[in-house]
Amino acid sequence: MEKKKFEALMTDLEKIVKDLENGDVDLETSIEKYTEAMKLVKVCEDKLNQALESVNKIRTENGEFVDFKPEENQ
Repeated sequence: MEKKKFEALMTDLEKIVKDLENGDVDLETSIEKYTEAMKLVKVCEDKLNQALESVNKIRTENGEFVDFKPEENQ
């Protein structure tokens, strides 16, 4: 699951949400789908956190990475 791209994971999550909202699934299937959705949410959160960490690192002129602090650039 973690090898999938963020957008594909979100598509999977949206499908599960639609299935659950329709109410056409039995209780056991609903629980399975909910469990799968929560796993997808966790993977998506992890991917977003990794992306945020990457974005917050900016290369300085001498090649070092420093944390980006938006308040310093205002």
